[in-house]
Amino acid sequence: MASSPQREAFQVPASISAAAIGQVTTKSLGVKYNCAQCAASFSLGKNDAIRCKECGHRVIYKARTRRMVQFEAR
Repeated sequence: MASSPQREAFQVPASISAAAIGQVTTKSLGVKYNCAQCAASFSLGKNDAIRCKECGHRVIYKARTRRMVQFEAR
């Protein structure tokens, strides 16, 4: 029971415009982190080593979001 490669491959839905696809690719620059030793701010991609780009320290903290986050009580 062999499956066709066209059927298994990911296809972009027709409802997504080319501008929306461009926004997704430019947004994937990485996640902001802060070094625990030298307090440098930098971003890391998903394939980058977990290490400060300034001093090489391996303990880093994820930067907080600047977005307002609000939870509703039940």
